[in-house]
Formats: sequence, structure tokens, C-alpha cells
Amino acid sequence: MDHPYVFNIQKFSIHDGDGIRTSIFFKGCPLSCLWCHNPESQRRPKELMVFHDRCTLCGECVKRCPAQAISLTQDKVVLDRDACTACGVCTDWCLNNAREIAGREYTVQELVKEAEKDRMFYESSGGGITLSGGEVMIQDMDFIEKLCRILHDKGYSVNIDTCGYAPYGNFKRILPFVDTFLYDIKAMDPEIHKHFMGVDNALILENLKKLNEDGASISIRIPTIDGVNADEAFMNQVIDFLRENNIRVKQVNLLPYHNTGNHKYGKLDRACDEENILKTPDKERMELFKNMFMQHGFNHTKIGG
Repeated sequence: MDHPYVFNIQKFSIHDGDGIRTSIFFKGCPLSCLWCHNPESQRRPKELMVFHDRCTLCGECVKRCPAQAISLTQDKVVLDRDACTACGVCTDWCLNNAREIAGREYTVQELVKEAEKDRMFYESSGGGITLSGGEVMIQDMDFIEKLCRILHDKGYSVNIDTCGYAPYGNFKRILPFVDTFLYDIKAMDPEIHKHFMGVDNALILENLKKLNEDGASISIRIPTIDGVNADEAFMNQVIDFLRENNIRVKQVNLLPYHNTGNHKYGKLDRACDEENILKTPDKERMELFKNMFMQHGFNHTKIGG
């Protein structure tokens, strides 16, 4: 059994399902969404993030790097990412906390133990644990199934936050242990989906139909972005798809675009392609989209998570 890399365990989350939750974020995603606010989640291996604004150019990391992957210029520390093994030695020696490893291996039992620390908050709020990413459904499914089963057997609510782009057999394995799937719909047109997410949406929509047929509890989450899908035509397409396929929807969440993750790209030495392209829809349009869903019987529709 492989141990997937986890890049964040977020406590007291209130946007990833009912109640107060612990959200566990796994590395690796089959999509490449232009607006991804967790770029450190996209690739499976652990990665070094460099906070250049904290760096004082002391050069200690250059001396300590066993792979000789770091060099010092007049005004910047330069990382050779092809040579870097993300061993973490430089992070141990950085006095300014300017270097951080994104990705840590956990055993199933370690994650269970971490999640159980907030049991009292789950019990008082009707919360639980949400597995997210990246994309949890492309991880080692022996690991994910065991984690879901143990949490379920202990009486915890388990949610899966997914883009839906994974073999349906992966969903089938964990279905008995999952309370709700938080399922993204980002585009209905396959070419638009491929343009902005890197893959078409045929598998995503097919998996949604299969989950519904198998009796899963499903909440639909729609990242809503000017320049991508923030228009009435798209919202009508989603409504028509849900109604035509009799998708039983627990809740619809319309998630206005935000750019709070843009600063992370520079820490990974990547360009942020979304800059100056994508915008947040105004409140009036978000209310319009919400009312469209509610008028078609999706009464549990809200703006935000």
C-alpha cells in the first residue's frame, strides 16, 4: 500500500460539508484548472516552496543542500528543481522559515489519530472529516478505502471532495463508507472543459450519473468564474443535466472565484496564468444564478461553501 502525500490538514473547516470538519488535502490532480488556488496540490511528489520575501540571502541553504541544487546570485537564491529531491535539509537550516516542504507521508492510523483530535467538535456541530486535494480519488485506493472504512466504523461523517475525473471503480470501493460526495461541475461543454481544465468532462458527467444511480448523497459545487462559466446559459445547462438525469442533489454550492492562492505560484517557481484573465462575478449575478437553481426545485442552493 502506497502512502499518498498530504499537503495540508485543515482544522475547523466550515466550507467542506456539514458542521465543523477536518479537511485532509492530498497531492496529485488529473486536472490543471487555470484558477487552481492550491498549485502545490497539482503534482503527486512532495515539493519545496520558497518564500522569497523572507529570504535574507544568508546562503546557509546553499552550503547545506546535499544535492547541490541551490545557488546564490547577487539578489536571489536560485533553486534547480530538476536536481532538488525535496529532502528538507535546507528547511531545517533556514533561520527565517523561508523554505517549506509541501507534502508529507502519513499512515492511515496517523491520519485517523489526527482527525480524532477534534471529535468533540464533530459531535457538537454534526461535522466530521472531508478528504480533498488535489484529487483524493486518484490516490492509492487501498489506502483511501481503509481510511474511509476506519473513520466510518468509528462513527465519523466522511465527505469526499472530488472533481470526478477518476475510474468509477474507485468511487464504488468507498461508497459504503461515504456520507456525501462534494462533486464539482466546472463546465458542460467538453471543449471549454478541456481548454480550462486540461481534460474533457465525459468521464466526470458519467461518474456523476453512476453515483446517483448507486444511491450516493451528492452536493454539487460550481466554481463560478467570469470568463469561464458565469453566465445564464451555463447555469441552465447544469440545471437541465441534473433534471434530465434525475440527479438527487443534497445541496448546490455556487463558489465565487477568488485569487487568494495566486501568491503560491511564485513559491513553486511557476507562472500564474490566470492573472488579469479571470474575474469574480458581482453579487447581483451570483444571486441571479442562485435564484435560477431555486426556481427549478433546487431549494438548498447557497452562495459559498
